Amino acid sequence: MAGMTVLVVGGGGREHALGIGLAESESVAAVHTCPGNAGTAAIGTNHPISASDVEAVLDLAIELRADLVVVGPEGPLVAGIAERLRAVDIPCFGPHSEGAALEGSKLHAKQIMELLDIPTGGIQILRSGADIEAALDRYSEPWVVKRDVLAGGKGVVVTSDRAEAAEFIAQSIEGDGFVLLEEFLAGEEASMLVLMDESGYVCLPASQDHKRVGDGDQGPNTGGMGAYAPAPVVTAAVRRRAIEEIVEPMHHHLRNQPIPYRGCLYVGLMIDAEGAPSVVEYNVRFGDPETQVTIPLVDSDLGELLLAVAIGSVASLNPRFSDKSAVTVVLASEGYPAASATGRVISGADTRIEEGDIVGFIHHAGTRIDDDGKLVSSGGRVLAATAIAADLRSAVETAYAVLDEVQLEGSHHRSDIAYRAL
Repeated sequence: MAGMTVLVVGGGGREHALGIGLAESESVAAVHTCPGNAGTAAIGTNHPISASDVEAVLDLAIELRADLVVVGPEGPLVAGIAERLRAVDIPCFGPHSEGAALEGSKLHAKQIMELLDIPTGGIQILRSGADIEAALDRYSEPWVVKRDVLAGGKGVVVTSDRAEAAEFIAQSIEGDGFVLLEEFLAGEEASMLVLMDESGYVCLPASQDHKRVGDGDQGPNTGGMGAYAPAPVVTAAVRRRAIEEIVEPMHHHLRNQPIPYRGCLYVGLMIDAEGAPSVVEYNVRFGDPETQVTIPLVDSDLGELLLAVAIGSVASLNPRFSDKSAVTVVLASEGYPAASATGRVISGADTRIEEGDIVGFIHHAGTRIDDDGKLVSSGGRVLAATAIAADLRSAVETAYAVLDEVQLEGSHHRSDIAYRAL
């Protein structure tokens, strides 16, 4: 296993975080990324291939003689990249297309949860001709409306505006044929990233994402404006219940399928006032920006861990995790989460703080090097300032100190990441 060549598929902050962890692994000799960003280019080799081009990614993996492929985004997994790689004997961290349907179809995920008696919110399936007003009457506000498609986090509306909910329902039915109206779950959200295969599973430190664009969780939903780990809301008792009532039943189900699940199962939790966890959603890959605060807390060899999952032997490992805290604060382009300005010059992205056991640095996401050799923005979420420290407050202060050194015209960020814990 020593000296692995690893191909990371994707180009965001999640993939940079994975790339850093892999580059620091003794088991890994070379990290390649497609398409990558300016950050992944600094730790390995980028290849100008879209993550969604399954055939081209497959050809690249064969050309590189990759020992392991780690798939970041959900799209290629739903499209079947894992089975294509395994058919040519290349281990893939990421589930096959049937397993990926847990994210590819929200209805499928709900049906599996009902089958396994996993706690989650109620659901109505609304089709053409449905009485929308009567459906809304069955649940109290706010209403949660979800399209049953991969929409890059944009297929969900949570609103207390009845007219807005009704309009989104009507539009979704017209475009997709049906839509899901879900019961709103009250409480505090948290995320558990679970690495699993048929042999067993490993739960990474729980984290909390910040989805809304503005301070105090105001404004529209985004792909995530920051995160921190571990999340204090996931107490030992909550963690135990989440494993017993949510992770264990799903793992038992997935390990007994004709093709077992091998990859990361992202469990989006809602924890109520009594400490009872329920499932908001499942994703079939590492979260973004949750990865940026969980991977740095893995003290074991990351390459060895991800390969073990890819070949179905994670139970043979006993990975170690840091007891430190990690925080990441996203810097977004002007206009994000709507149409975002790109191509603007970024300065200060090489900022790094090291003071004792505190470290702060930049995770790249929507960045690239232009023809003049300058670092420029290329996406909505441009980069994130990440810090690791012995306590959460020190990590927060360090992350913002790093971000203060970064300059990008028109950019914006939240100033209250981790406010619930602090």
